[in-house]
Amino acid sequence: QVQLVESGGGFVQVGGSLRLSCAASGGIVKLNAMGWYRLAPGKQRELVSSITSSSSTIYTDSVKGRFTISRDNAKNTIYLQMNNLKPEDTAVYYCNADGLIRDGGYRSFNSWGQGTQVTVSS
Repeated sequence: QVQLVESGGGFVQVGGSLRLSCAASGGIVKLNAMGWYRLAPGKQRELVSSITSSSSTIYTDSVKGRFTISRDNAKNTIYLQMNNLKPEDTAVYYCNADGLIRDGGYRSFNSWGQGTQVTVSS
């Protein structure tokens, strides 16, 4: 059973910074892409940023230049450094990962974390 454990959310004022972490565990043989999504009240879930196993990255336009995603393959962990936070960044942030696990045989997986709240106050 793959588990994604997120941490680092919280309350911050406009212009502040937070760093989110997401650690994956549970029989993982290979991790492919990992990413961060967010869900704000009244809005659809959106992809914030993702990173491949070779560290290629993508960002949604609204966070470019402010957020940086990174990855530690040895720890099966990704990070999201969020700078110059704005009220519109307020949301629950979810980690997502896909890859391969050994569970008797080998099978692919796509898993989600439990979410971490980020609140940016003006």
